[in-house]
Amino acid sequence: MQVNLEHSDAPVRDAATVVMLRDAPDGLEVFLMKRHGLSDVLGGAYVFAGGKVDLADATIDIGAHLDHPAHTLHALLGEPGLQPEAAAALYIAALREAFEETGVLYAHGATAADAALASGLLREGRAFDEVLAMMNLRLSTSSLQPWSRWITPSVGGVMRKRFDTRFFLASVPAGQQPHHDNHEATESAWLTPKAALQQYWERTIELAPPQVMSLAHLSRHASVASAVAQARTHTPPVIHPEPWEHAGDRVICYPGDEHHSVRERAMPGPTRLHYRNKRFEPEGGFEALFD
Repeated sequence: MQVNLEHSDAPVRDAATVVMLRDAPDGLEVFLMKRHGLSDVLGGAYVFAGGKVDLADATIDIGAHLDHPAHTLHALLGEPGLQPEAAAALYIAALREAFEETGVLYAHGATAADAALASGLLREGRAFDEVLAMMNLRLSTSSLQPWSRWITPSVGGVMRKRFDTRFFLASVPAGQQPHHDNHEATESAWLTPKAALQQYWERTIELAPPQVMSLAHLSRHASVASAVAQARTHTPPVIHPEPWEHAGDRVICYPGDEHHSVRERAMPGPTRLHYRNKRFEPEGGFEALFD
């Protein structure tokens, strides 16, 4: 994975990501999937479930298939410039992508058998809204906790495509187990945040900067409840990485860094990552991810 030094004029697309969590004997674990190597977005990297908002996400009957009205979801995201219907579409996209990519169905009363049936209907060619109507499902937006908002930089990132991605935290529903789809993702794993970063450092897996920084953030929490409770205390921060060059290295800096236009920190961990040794590293090495 390399830094893209070309300026991108690509439009910024709305997207949603679900950081799926569970409590395990070794502490908080995160579900990560390896994107297919031929994917045009972060191919070969380990990512959270998610994707862009589709036009169909805005046409789902909110009253029939969501557990909260659009204005409530809009308030939870804390984006005054966003229309309530657009906020609802982001939640729907997050839940749809999580289901399509992992088989986990965030719907009230849904069991593992329901998730399997719904997956079968998708494989038959049914659209997501058709599945919801056929099974009389009400999506559980209350399962999603808004956490952060990442906007792809126009230059100095790892993708030519650009996204405005809302990250949500979510515990996996009891009785359901996520799995990769063997199409968009070829492998998957439950890992503690520190173990995932250790594997990244050892070059066992690849991670993009948003995943590196998000995992460093989550490493501060011992349980799902702790991470979710902390996220509820503030409006999701906007994280717009800004690239620059330092001592021959390409650097991506984040809010709170002296070279970033926003001086208030948005998250714990390092405020910059250097692209060197063909990966993104904090200035102080591996342990600096957890300082």
